[in-house]
Amino acid sequence: MDTGSFKYGVVISKAPIMQQGLGSIMERYFPDYEMTHCSALEELTLLQLRRANLVIADMSIDMQQPQRVCEHYYKLMSQYKEIHWVFIVPRSLYTLAVQLLLRPESTILSNVESLDGIINAIRAGSQNAENISHTLLSPDFTHFDVDENKSQILTLSERKVLRLIGKGWGINQVAMLLKKSNKTVSAQKNSAMRRLSLRSNAEMYAWINSSQGMRELNLSSAYGEQAEWKKVTPNDMLLSSKIAL
Repeated sequence: MDTGSFKYGVVISKAPIMQQGLGSIMERYFPDYEMTHCSALEELTLLQLRRANLVIADMSIDMQQPQRVCEHYYKLMSQYKEIHWVFIVPRSLYTLAVQLLLRPESTILSNVESLDGIINAIRAGSQNAENISHTLLSPDFTHFDVDENKSQILTLSERKVLRLIGKGWGINQVAMLLKKSNKTVSAQKNSAMRRLSLRSNAEMYAWINSSQGMRELNLSSAYGEQAEWKKVTPNDMLLSSKIAL
């Protein structure tokens, strides 16, 4: 493993919001890291593993075979013990994560972890980090559970904003597509989160990708209103990689 003047890290997440958020954290607080992003575990290459000092794996999105994924990570950790593995899991995966992912070189964080909690875990590294987040260990912590009736009171505008966010668009792009100001789109996003009792962007994206959220926002198709996608120019598309929520 190269331990020169820089370090190498990988973020694995299916959620564009999590990729952008974790990428921003690394860029701001850990500028000595060169980061790569993968949308799935299957995209992780041997070259990346050989170079990596840090792997952050977001497991907060609904998975069809969580045990298989955890077992795959377990095998990788057994082979690459010098990597600090940071797993972000929902409460529903807590037991499985402890059984398969808890090792001296790993840290398990909650999907509603505070910013300080994420920063401190990465900064501490595998040698000094708390292996399990205090958030996950707290008896007061419960995985958010949105009432079916609450999602039904979302306004049409709030639904459209969340649906576009679920497709990976930042606030600027959503505002452009809906022909609204950034301030209005942000207000509608925050209003939707309050109605759904969601406390963070991580919770919001986890709900969007849940079976209920996918159904409520019609995310099984490419997008509900295809005409709106046609209004986006190639130059607009280039902006999406530069804008975070």
